[in-house]
Amino acid sequence: MLELLQSIDRALFVFLNSLGSPSWDAFWLLLSEKAIGAPLVLFFLWKMYHKYGLVVCLKAILALAILILATDQLANAFKYGFARPRPCHEPLLDVGLRLVKARCGGPYGFFSAHAANSMAVTIFMGMLLRQFWSWFIYIGAFLAFMVGFSRIYLGVHYPFDVLIGFFIGAFFAYLAQFIFKKQVLFKQAN
Repeated sequence: MLELLQSIDRALFVFLNSLGSPSWDAFWLLLSEKAIGAPLVLFFLWKMYHKYGLVVCLKAILALAILILATDQLANAFKYGFARPRPCHEPLLDVGLRLVKARCGGPYGFFSAHAANSMAVTIFMGMLLRQFWSWFIYIGAFLAFMVGFSRIYLGVHYPFDVLIGFFIGAFFAYLAQFIFKKQVLFKQAN
């Protein structure tokens, strides 16, 4: 069963990665930069500051930092625990791989920290802002999906690496926003 899933993942990767063209490379490289979501995060913090004040805003910054640290470190643990080579380190894919970046990253790629972090931040912020800006989560999710696809486009992650990253990021974000609401927002209201 695992071999079948890996075979499907490889085939899907080769198909999606081969869709790239040099004219789009700079765009996808930009989307893969860690600071691409900064405007949305700044908007979120501005909204938190205006709705709840400085103390809650600072706690939101701390919560985001802990959330990113958690998903990022879990991704590292999984990468070395599962030791699944990135596509760019896979000898079977030497012929069909379109590697855009000069550097591929570490030897292992399961699961994508970029995907987990971008989805975690999106879900956390979107759940906290949904009563004021219900559309915010859709813009964030679109950007997170673009970041995830960029990892496949660049040749550094398989599609399942990205999907698992999204799932784990969303799971951690849901927990984080639940705790944040209970420990920070509900306490402030009382």
